[in-house]
Amino acid sequence: MEPLRAEQIVGNWASVLLPIQPDESIDFARLADEVERLVAFRVNGIYTNGSAGEFYAQSEEEFDRISSMVADRCQGAGMPFQIGAAHPCAQTALSRIRRARLLRPGAIQVILSDWMPLSDEEVIACLQRFAEAADPVGLVLYNPPHAKRVLPPPLYGVLRRAVPSLVGLKVLGGDEAWYAAMREHAAGLSLFTAGHYLASGLRLGSSGAYSNIACLHPGGAQRWYQQMRTDPAGALDLEKRIERFLIEQLQPVRERYGLSGPATDKLWAAIGAWADVGTRVRWPYRSVPQAEADRLRPIACALLPELLG
Repeated sequence: MEPLRAEQIVGNWASVLLPIQPDESIDFARLADEVERLVAFRVNGIYTNGSAGEFYAQSEEEFDRISSMVADRCQGAGMPFQIGAAHPCAQTALSRIRRARLLRPGAIQVILSDWMPLSDEEVIACLQRFAEAADPVGLVLYNPPHAKRVLPPPLYGVLRRAVPSLVGLKVLGGDEAWYAAMREHAAGLSLFTAGHYLASGLRLGSSGAYSNIACLHPGGAQRWYQQMRTDPAGALDLEKRIERFLIEQLQPVRERYGLSGPATDKLWAAIGAWADVGTRVRWPYRSVPQAEADRLRPIACALLPELLG
């Protein structure tokens, strides 16, 4: 596909999750079925190898096979897609970016080098080298709350000028003051924020979400995004119920098992039961038993019928 401009990166994007076998290998047959289902839900876009896709736990051979599978299917279906080429090692990330570029994604997602925090000058130098490797494909910077450097809004303005091919950001979001600062400094960039707060985020300036709610159910998340455009009050009511489910039901499970973000995303997907992803994540991170998803499913269906009905 042609490289995406910032204004084209909007809406509800769904993550490709890895079905992991008991021997910790990737079940590529189940993965292919999952990608087919994501395409059929006609989400705004599909992306690979974010945290939910366990990019940090893949061999380079696995990275190439996942990327090629998704690129081939999305190209054939006319589905916008991005490839996550992130890696904690900047040199490995450069190699992934160069290989991802050949698959002609709409954009390439990257993280900042991860072992030691980067100075402002090193942040700029990191992204400039990444951009050279990705050319002509634009970059989306994934800067989550657990990054070694969580960048402040003014630095995004510096990056926008120093790295013209930076087209998007993937961040948690913030309060009204944070959104106001981002409108000032990051104007012209696609701004993707937390999926479970997307209805309120859109009102403040978010462009969309690389969505944990799409992990729960891609079709339901797409319907919710459309509702935000036609019935914002109803969409905000659903957001409050999502928050209630997260706090009252999901958070206790996370704390009980000590779950990482990717394990939580797979729990979302197991509750939604829209594809055979499973709850297993790769060692050394803990997985949640499937029984927890089975227990939570009727609760989620009763509280969030618009997503799961």
